[in-house]
Amino acid sequence: MKRRQFLRGAGLSLALPFLDSLQHRGACFGSQSQAANPPLRSVFIHFPNGVWEADWVPTSTGANFELSKTLSPLESVRSRILVVTGLDQPNSRGGDGHYAKTANFLTGMTVQRTEGRDISAGGISVDQLMASKFGHQTPISSLVLGAEPVRTGLDPTVGYTKAYGSYISWRSPSLPATPIVSPKAAYRSLFGSLKSASPQTTLLLDHVLEDANRIRRRLGRDDRPRMDEYLDSVRAVESKLEFLESEEGQLRKKSGKIIAQEPIDPVSFADRANVLLEIVALAFQSDSTRVSSLMLGSGVSNVNFSFLPGVKGEHHELSHHENRMEKIQQYQKINQWYVEQFRNLIHRLDSIPEGDGTLLDSCLVLFGSGMSDGNRHDPGNLPILLAGGSRANVPLGQHMHFENGTTPLCNLYVSILNAVGIPTTQFGCSTGKIF
Repeated sequence: MKRRQFLRGAGLSLALPFLDSLQHRGACFGSQSQAANPPLRSVFIHFPNGVWEADWVPTSTGANFELSKTLSPLESVRSRILVVTGLDQPNSRGGDGHYAKTANFLTGMTVQRTEGRDISAGGISVDQLMASKFGHQTPISSLVLGAEPVRTGLDPTVGYTKAYGSYISWRSPSLPATPIVSPKAAYRSLFGSLKSASPQTTLLLDHVLEDANRIRRRLGRDDRPRMDEYLDSVRAVESKLEFLESEEGQLRKKSGKIIAQEPIDPVSFADRANVLLEIVALAFQSDSTRVSSLMLGSGVSNVNFSFLPGVKGEHHELSHHENRMEKIQQYQKINQWYVEQFRNLIHRLDSIPEGDGTLLDSCLVLFGSGMSDGNRHDPGNLPILLAGGSRANVPLGQHMHFENGTTPLCNLYVSILNAVGIPTTQFGCSTGKIF
């Protein structure tokens, strides 16, 4: 941390991305050769309410598989993804429909049934295990984000606390990492110090521009456009935050609701999710953190997806399709929208130059849900996607299928832990690894 380079100004500090010109100028600018050999980053993205399996699972396996209807948006990135089907969460087979299957998505262990006083997800989550190993190397040990507010209270229909539907990241079995729900707060967390910045201020970049211009003059020819791209990325996020803040402000004024406490309005939900994904990319680009998790909806998310053509209902209600085609078609469109958000993040990471390649080359992006069919609440044949780059040693560009009920999702987590440099043969309920 003492050898990192930051942009500074007015009590703020913003970590710089890896730049060869700075790495090679000596210890005061950063450790040597990091730009040529960037660290691996990992993000775990959860989407709620499962999928319509018939339109998710590809009909063939291996490298020549055909993308299914719901996965069709991934055509442009198919060489950078691994589709994994048939994985199971054996410790999710008991308990309620949604809460337990959300809370243990990254732990793989049994969730304790409780009204809220003694919560437990059975173990530490895979992202927080990574943070415990690498978190001291970055300003933020792990960036935990959520697109919907944390909910509390008891759901009397199942006897579980609603809080379980708001957490996938666990620092210990009984200590969840509370997600940052406000995109503005998430963005501000990337600035290491905010001593003089007003909480109402969004445009934090202006405070460090003088230092940015000073450093830019010292950069080599190849690094100057990388620095400019980085500053443009920061500015783009600020612009989106201003738009979202204005949009949600108008909604509050119109409805009288407080966005932080009420269900997210569908008008702003898509923009909110987009900004959070941009913040993940920016956090990785600046090496502010190397571990992140993002919940694109709570465990029983009932966001109204009427902003999608052909969709008129709420997500949770449509996931209980009862095999009715008019519901299934809308449910599938929602599933596909979530896949598009995953694809957009892959494109964004792959557009950012780093070292001898792009930021995506140094990333692992896991995307999935804690159940397969939302109508059955089935924790088998989970919808799981993994994206990454050349440095991750992941068998990308193929569909890998396992016989349902034979291979825990935690086997994939063991493989991911090994890929990022944590040698282990056991995590959660794992029985081995898958690559």
